[in-house]
Amino acid sequence: MKKVYIVTGANGFLGNTVVKKLSGEREVRALVLPGDELPSLNGANCSIYEGDVTKPETLSAVFDGLPADADVCVIHCAAVVYTKSKYDKRVYDVNVNGTKNIAEKVLEKNAKLVYVSSVHAIPEKPENEIITETADFDSQKVKGLYAKTKAEAAAYVLRQVKENGLNACILHPSGIIGPNDYGRSHLTQLITDYLSGKLRLCVKGGYDFADVRDVADGVINACELGEKGECYILSNRYVRIKELLDGVSEITGIKKPGMLPMWLARMTAPLAEKYYDILKQPPLYSRYSLYTISSNSNFSCAKAREKLNYKTRDFKQTLKDTVEWLSHRSFAPCYAN
Repeated sequence: MKKVYIVTGANGFLGNTVVKKLSGEREVRALVLPGDELPSLNGANCSIYEGDVTKPETLSAVFDGLPADADVCVIHCAAVVYTKSKYDKRVYDVNVNGTKNIAEKVLEKNAKLVYVSSVHAIPEKPENEIITETADFDSQKVKGLYAKTKAEAAAYVLRQVKENGLNACILHPSGIIGPNDYGRSHLTQLITDYLSGKLRLCVKGGYDFADVRDVADGVINACELGEKGECYILSNRYVRIKELLDGVSEITGIKKPGMLPMWLARMTAPLAEKYYDILKQPPLYSRYSLYTISSNSNFSCAKAREKLNYKTRDFKQTLKDTVEWLSHRSFAPCYAN
């Protein structure tokens, strides 16, 4: 039986990594937004399809012409990762309505859905208590627009599993970091600003960060090993922001950052959001991102390690590879070491 992979959000940070890892003898269909520039997919052995998950009528092409006996797995990576405070309708449209549209197509084609959610969809536990998988997704139990949309979408997917027999599993990556981030996500922007000299102070706090390549491997493994109706956390370990930037300092020889008091960061966060809006870049920090790095991120990936053969690499290697990639992409100056 021929295996066919359909990857939504294929031009994104995780999506392009998944597509490249799948490239080879397997048939890979990469769904990208119409008009997107595609440097992230250069060299990938895949077929490019244009479409928008918020517009069902644009999804026909990527799902059409499948071999009658094909074993189809849809990896739904498309999402808007959002850290700003103000409401943005597109976040809901993509993260919730887009997921509903993809789930309907998966049911129509009798395919398997590997839905990439987020640890933000999981309710936080108190006192650094270990956070494990749950089936209780409720947008009222999480904070921030991104988390609420991811919780609502995860609840919808599990409802479809129970009520309509949707063959789906859900993955919850923690904070994703690593090379090949052409869209310059929040963490990539943080490192870029530090390398370019724009950032010389950091705040107390941290989060669980996982290498994008390890998460991509977990996603691909879930296509075969992920069980219907099950959820899996793809995390790594807690990393303080100071530890992250000190690590970049050790790689590059750039002076280590000083500390910005959290009270001052919270007070200036609204101004920072407006400033980065003008630059059309992800905000270096916002009220939501400051909340996030102060929250409980003690996630356990034990289930994914056991069931999906999920593995994680040393965080120092992730930083080294990220800095080297950035230095060759003109996103940041080359370093001397």
